Amino acid sequence: MTSLDLLSPGARARLVSIGGERAFRCRLMELGLLPGTPVRLVRKADLGGVLELEVRGCRLTVRHGEARSLAVVPLEG
Repeated sequence: MTSLDLLSPGARARLVSIGGERAFRCRLMELGLLPGTPVRLVRKADLGGVLELEVRGCRLTVRHGEARSLAVVPLEG
């Protein structure tokens, strides 16, 4: 298990848990990030420190610091 911010662009993973404050967790769950959900790290933007994710066919961005609170298990292939 690792955190989302440590994945390489293009990597796929399954979300295991969401840490952080309650409001943050609720917001991510509203966006479709639930434990067990597959995610793909599309890219990391150095400027602004954000990560672009693909979740359930949609793209969303999270801050680098927030991505640290998302525990994932990398998927093969």
